[in-house]
Amino acid sequence: MSIEVRSLLKQYGEQKAVNNISFKVEKGEIVGFLGPNGAGKSTTMKIITGYLQQTGGEAFVSGINVSADPLETKKRIGYLPEANALYYDMYVREYLGFVAEVHKIKSQKSKIEDIISLTGLKVESRKKVGQLSKGYKQRVGLAAALIHDPEVLILDEPTSGLDPNQIIEIREVIKQQGKDKTVLFSSHILQEVEAMCDRVIIINKGELVADDKLTNLRKNSGSATKVVLELKEIVEPEGMTAVFGKAVNRVSPTTWSFETGDPEKLKKEILQHTLQNNLNVVSLQSQTTNLEDVFRNLTA
Repeated sequence: MSIEVRSLLKQYGEQKAVNNISFKVEKGEIVGFLGPNGAGKSTTMKIITGYLQQTGGEAFVSGINVSADPLETKKRIGYLPEANALYYDMYVREYLGFVAEVHKIKSQKSKIEDIISLTGLKVESRKKVGQLSKGYKQRVGLAAALIHDPEVLILDEPTSGLDPNQIIEIREVIKQQGKDKTVLFSSHILQEVEAMCDRVIIINKGELVADDKLTNLRKNSGSATKVVLELKEIVEPEGMTAVFGKAVNRVSPTTWSFETGDPEKLKKEILQHTLQNNLNVVSLQSQTTNLEDVFRNLTA
């Protein structure tokens, strides 16, 4: 129950949409697949699912070569594409019944009811798909991807069009599914990736630029932790620089930013300095490197 790509290449004329990338995602992993628009994320996903033929390299699902046996790999994959293609004239249950029939699922009626409950579709389940909001259409696409209980989930922008409450609900569904499935998903909402993933893969201009745990990416991003101090009083720059050295930046007349590898130690030093000089502290906070900082450093 894994995804693996080896030296994957997709070329359109002279342009390399995906350029010799390799990675592996194991069972029980939820891995964020990130990159700017046009980086090659959707192309890679389409190759893994067998919807697109690669120019070179290989893709495997559960150990099966996608090119050699595309039908068998499709049986093992639940796929929610970015362009969520649905039959708008079908009712929700009717559409899910159609998908269940394609997968030759037994006990279809109970399976459809289970998946409607899981994806929060019950309140809208008597409507035609075309009558649904964008968020609920996205839920129908996710239900269709999950209905045959696939080993591997490939989700391209699964929370697109959802409101904040719906995002939290679908996030929990994906996290539950990730306990015994292999999940690869892309998203431009980096907070969602941070909430769901321990590991991310980042591609830029078709090339792999990062594949690591989030904690390691933050640590190795080259961005030091910042401590931000806001005072009631205006302090001249010479006073701060004399005490804390060059790693001090004046953000506003009363706000200062310090770069440090040990934020807790620096906070104690700042508090000691402010007490000794009768300065009134409004706030003192640490700002650690987040995924957005890492993403920008690697793709800007």
